[in-house]
Amino acid sequence: MKLKLSSIALGVAFAFATAAQAQDVNTRKVKNAEEDRIEAQAKADKAQCDTLKANAKDICMAEAKGKEKVAKAELDAKHASDKVKAERKVKETKAEAAYEVAKQKCDDQKGEAKDACMKQARVDRDRAKGTAEKQAEAKEDKRAATGSTAPDKPKKY
Repeated sequence: MKLKLSSIALGVAFAFATAAQAQDVNTRKVKNAEEDRIEAQAKADKAQCDTLKANAKDICMAEAKGKEKVAKAELDAKHASDKVKAERKVKETKAEAAYEVAKQKCDDQKGEAKDACMKQARVDRDRAKGTAEKQAEAKEDKRAATGSTAPDKPKKY
């Protein structure tokens, strides 16, 4: 009798473990497919840049690379266990991508105008990163104050 119960319990545990592993494999497959889609889109975006010349090509390439990095950061955030940290990384990646594009656009200018453009680009990047950091800290503080370890659920309006 005990052997029969043990066998049944073992069978049920094995079934749950197999189901959990299959779900994990499916999640990995979906993520890998999304990564492949992002890389294919990035390759297509970069190919469009090949028709351009000089700084216009550099700007286009910076935009394509930035778009790819942001898409990958958003994908990682979608599958991350710590949503607050992942959201912060997405915002910082967006700020860096915008900065890289702005740097290339500043290259079209000369002298003081270029210096002012570069300075403004750095200020905008630093401001965006600072905002992302403050928002992440506020969410962490909120989570710590409530004693919750679960990530915040999105609000429905």
